[in-house]
Amino acid sequence: MSENNILSLTGGLAGELTDIGHRLLARVYYADTDFSGVVYHARYLEFLERGRTDYLRLIGVHHSELADGKLGESIVWVVRRMEIDFRSAARIDDVLTVETHTAEISGARVRMAQSIKRGDELLIAAKVEAALVNGAGRPRRFPAEWIKLFKPQS
Repeated sequence: MSENNILSLTGGLAGELTDIGHRLLARVYYADTDFSGVVYHARYLEFLERGRTDYLRLIGVHHSELADGKLGESIVWVVRRMEIDFRSAARIDDVLTVETHTAEISGARVRMAQSIKRGDELLIAAKVEAALVNGAGRPRRFPAEWIKLFKPQS
């Protein structure tokens, strides 16, 4: 299958960029739920991770390229801090909207605000601080060209 055919099949797979960040749709599957039929609390972390990863992908920042040394050495993202407010539960077959935007960026850290909604109902509100580190675990600054990619919208 050609790359163009693959892209036409997966065009919406990574969600979409919005005026302020990124939006991703995700369905709740049986594997996401616990014995009570609601989404298990740790699964929300996975939905949030997908939102952040696809946001990065669509603005041109790829995990695999960083790990392969695109910036001169192998670099990876790490979550430094996360704050989550669980407001309401999602259930099997719900279609969720994961929204992500940059709240603040500094030399080596980015703070992102994320939410998970079912329709207009806010289920999860999260604040995530992430950083870049090299193979030795040392922090690395964001390339200058990234600042405008991540710049919070007013």
